[in-house]
Formats: sequence, structure tokens, C-alpha cells
Amino acid sequence: MFITRISMIFLLISILTVLSWFLILSSTTSNRVLDHISVSGPTDSPLTIIRSSNNSPDAESPHFRNREDENRGGAKKTEEVKETLQCNQKVSPISPRPLKVYMYDMSPEFHFGLLGWKPERNGVVWPDVRVNVPHHPGGLNLQHSVEYWLTLDLLFSELPEDTRTSRAAIRVKNYTEADVVFVPFFSSLSYNRFSKVTQKQKQSRDRELQDKVVKFVTAQKEWKHSGGKDHVIMAHHPNSMSTARHKLYPAMFVVADFGRYSPRVANVDKDIVAPYKHLVPSYVNDTSGFDARPVLLYFQGAIYRKAVSVCLLACYTRWIRETRVILPSERRKDVHFSFGSVQNHGISKAGEGMRSSKFCLNIAGDTPSSNRLFDAIASHCIPVIISDEIELPYEDVLNYNEFCIFVRASDAVKKGFLLGLDGDGGDYGVQMIWKAVARKAPLVKMKVHRFQRFTRPFDLV
Repeated sequence: MFITRISMIFLLISILTVLSWFLILSSTTSNRVLDHISVSGPTDSPLTIIRSSNNSPDAESPHFRNREDENRGGAKKTEEVKETLQCNQKVSPISPRPLKVYMYDMSPEFHFGLLGWKPERNGVVWPDVRVNVPHHPGGLNLQHSVEYWLTLDLLFSELPEDTRTSRAAIRVKNYTEADVVFVPFFSSLSYNRFSKVTQKQKQSRDRELQDKVVKFVTAQKEWKHSGGKDHVIMAHHPNSMSTARHKLYPAMFVVADFGRYSPRVANVDKDIVAPYKHLVPSYVNDTSGFDARPVLLYFQGAIYRKAVSVCLLACYTRWIRETRVILPSERRKDVHFSFGSVQNHGISKAGEGMRSSKFCLNIAGDTPSSNRLFDAIASHCIPVIISDEIELPYEDVLNYNEFCIFVRASDAVKKGFLLGLDGDGGDYGVQMIWKAVARKAPLVKMKVHRFQRFTRPFDLV
């Protein structure tokens, strides 16, 4: 009997508790948060908000519309109140934020000093690009001038006059705000101009500058903070940074290809492949159609080099052998394969030849890539790439199969194989390189975080 009485009391308390919660929830129904929000379209479409309501006075407002649904018995009514909020202005898509680049203020001897520029007073590191942009020597040096253009681009990004909305990178003065660190050493220009040892020198000036760069960069707190993994170093000429690369390899290199690098020092996962600067002028007003170009296949360039590829020699040897045994009247006049150089207006002649050709050969020479590919693209001549080891710029976003033909070297030397296949935006290029760096920025962050696992981060504040 006593147990039964306790059970009845417990049951009564439980019922009262449930009823009290029910009354609390019922009393707050009209003031509850939104049941759901539905967006019926893109960002410039009306935003529809649906509430549950019981004959609220707000229903009479012109901003609301009442809708009644009766069931078949007519005993119960459910009302939905809809509120539409119309944006006054269309919301434009958010542009990707520019890559934030911290650039070392290095001595002019590493960059514009190599072009003969001298600061007007002590303590000045950079030229005032608003009034004086140091002139680039041009010629063959232009092929590897990416270092010159990237540095200028960062200097221009600091000026209020630069209002470009397409800018992919900006310079920041605080390392803690930066995505990457840029080392402004004109390594390709240094190699082209100062790699030879004179009689009075024990080592070349280029070698001395490389040693100085290694000493300067590795002593910086920014390098110690990340182990150099967030640093961007330009080594576009295949022979540039020949000794420094082995000491600065944790950094991200900007290269032309990986032909003269070990995978430990440079590889496609870590580094950036940047295009050569084409030497022939861009074909701006091209009115010629594909069939209107008289030359089927075109190649003109240096055939005998110090480390020329077997494929290039094989193609040239086969061409000479076959054309010698054919009568002059029977030789194909729509194929051009000859030696050429920059001497005697060689660049302008090559440009004219490419503009008159349907296909242009890009054969691996002493390196997997060459400027010839980009000259062909600038001339609207379809590149035929014969280079099994070539790495191409921006291939993570650009499909070269859509406008190039790739041929294995083993197939290219077969008789008749190639012939059987028949059936200026300089600033844009700079921004494309910065975008390629930005695409690797998340990986850089991960590497830096891993580097700092068992090391105390260097104090940068």
C-alpha cells in the first residue's frame, strides 16, 4: 500500500512536469526564432523568410501575406506568414584577395644594380618607379626576365596610382601579414652577365653574389621562422643559382624547367614553372586562316649545342639525309627545317617564318624547354612539342592539349611520322605567375606548421 501511494505521487509529479513544459513551449510559439530561411536564387534574388503564426496583428501589415489552407474537414486552419526582403543593390561576386608578399629590402647589387642603376643617396634601396624605371637590356636576356617584371610589379603595387582590379599580388611591409617572402635577386641576369671568371678574379661575380644571397637570406629571422619554406626565389635560367640552389632548396623556386635540377632541390610539387618571355613580336592583327599559311611545318634554331638532345640531332640528320636523296623538284616546299641564330636579324626572320606556318616544332635541346614554344604561341603557330620531360607553366589550370600537339621523342625520329600528323600581354603573364604562387600558398602554410612542430617559432614581433 505504501509503495502504491509513492508510485501515484511520482506519476502525478511527472504529469505536472510534462504539462508545465508544454505550457512554456506553447506560450513562446509566436516569438520563436525563424523556423527556416529559404533563398530562392542567387544573391540578387529576393530573400524569403517563413514563420509560423497564429493570427498575429503583423499579418495585416502590407509587408506580409496571409495564406489559409483548410483540411477536408474544415475544422483546422494553418496559416503561414511570408516576408520578402528585396536587396536594393545586386551583390557582386567577391574577388579573390591578392597574394600578400613580403619582399626583402636587399642591396641594389642584387637587383637593379646589375642593370647599372645607382641610388642617389645612401640608404635608398629601390628606384622611384614613378619617374625612373631602370631599363632592361633586352635581347636574349629577355627570355629569363621574369625576375625583373615580378620585382617591378611588387614596387608598383605600393603606389596609389596603381588601381588595377586584376592585381594578383601586393607587397606588405609586415612579415606576419604575408603569405610568402620574395627574394629580389636577379639570378638569371647575374648569370648571363657575370658568370665568366676574369683573369683578376678567383671566382666569378655571379658566384660571389650567390654566396652573399645565401648568407643574407639564411640569417634573416623570416627564414629561421619557416625554415625557408615560404620563400620565393627566382632561378629561371637553367644555369642560375648553380651553387646557392643546394643551400636554399627548401624555398619555392621559379624555374623554366627541371632539366638541370635534382628532384630533391626542385620539383613540380614545390616549385613554379614560369614561361619564357617570347622574343618574336605578338601577332596582333592576324587575319590569316589556317589553310592560308603556306608552310606546313617550321623549325629554325640552334641545332648544334654543347649538350644538344639526341632527338634534335636525329630529326635534323634524318631531314638532311632524306632531302639529299630526293630530286629538288620533288622536295616538299612546305617544310622548313634549318639552322638559325639571333645573328643577322634571326629573331625577326623566325617570327616571319612562324607567322607563315601551320605547325612549329618545339624540340628538346640541351634543356627540356625553350623559348621557341612561346614564340610559336605568340605567332599563332600550333606547337608540336617533342620533349618527353618537359614541364609546362600553369598546367594545373591550363590544358595544353587544346592547342598543342605532343609527340614522343621515339616516334618523332621515325620516317614520315611528323608529316603524317597533318590532317603582348606582359602584365597578364606576371599576374599568372603570382596566381601560380598563390595556388601553392596553402601547401606552404602546412609545411611551415610542420617545420615548427618541434622548434620554437622565432620571435617576429
